[in-house]
Amino acid sequence: MARVRTLARHRAGVLVAATAALAVALTGPATATPATTPAPSDSSDPGDPYPSDPDAGIPVAGALEAGTPDATSVKAFTPALAAQLPRGHDVSSYQGRVDWTAARRKGARFVYVKATESTSYRNPRFSQQYDGARKAGLIRGAYHFALPDRASGTRQAAYFVRHGGGWRADGWTLPPVLDIEYNPYSEKHKCYGLSAQRMVRWIRSFSDEIKHETGRRPMIYTTTQWWKLCTGNSRSFSSSHPLWVARHGTARPGTLPGGWRYWTFWQYSIKGGLPGDQDLFNGSPSRLRTFARDR
Repeated sequence: MARVRTLARHRAGVLVAATAALAVALTGPATATPATTPAPSDSSDPGDPYPSDPDAGIPVAGALEAGTPDATSVKAFTPALAAQLPRGHDVSSYQGRVDWTAARRKGARFVYVKATESTSYRNPRFSQQYDGARKAGLIRGAYHFALPDRASGTRQAAYFVRHGGGWRADGWTLPPVLDIEYNPYSEKHKCYGLSAQRMVRWIRSFSDEIKHETGRRPMIYTTTQWWKLCTGNSRSFSSSHPLWVARHGTARPGTLPGGWRYWTFWQYSIKGGLPGDQDLFNGSPSRLRTFARDR
């Protein structure tokens, strides 16, 4: 879900960045199978998002491979599944003050709001976006943009929960999300300098702290290509964590990362009728509410 950022802002230290076996139990397979921009590691796969930063909106210098469009040139895309499944979106401070009533009128039924990044950034628009969505009748949740090279998974999870990443079984609050994807601050260190084994440990420590703090495992937002590259396509999380997969401009999300048989959410475009990135939930509206309650 990271959009893009400028190197100048990076040097200034402004941190603005930027999910099934379990889904079978939580949402059940969809009757038809369905957040960031094409990945620098595999530009031959046009559906895989490339690193980006929703809070900035300007391409990272040197981060995109030749021939890969930047965020401003990506056209809006809506898969046929959008006519069958609940639509939603995800936002960050880059979207500013969102008109949530208008978003619901346009078809939004859920939204994810960026809360934090690493242990030093909080979305200054979080309260208006998160609380505003609830007042407008949208089921909403919060996500954390992970920087595994900046602090431990445990510390980042605790920071996230303290600043908006909590959860309760009220039917209106979606589970916390770990947004983990290509490093938007370094093209060289796409996996943040961690080996696959260390990355898996980092994700596990984040998940364990979220479970300890909220009573629920986080959903994981990622791309198949990043997961393969940076975790060795680990199957350690598919039975206990819902999947939010990002793949843009395609009719379906394609091959899922390690062990997941179904996706719970699919981010299918960074541009469309709703503010921010465009998403689908893999189930009925009533299942969405059930998922929020963790039943």
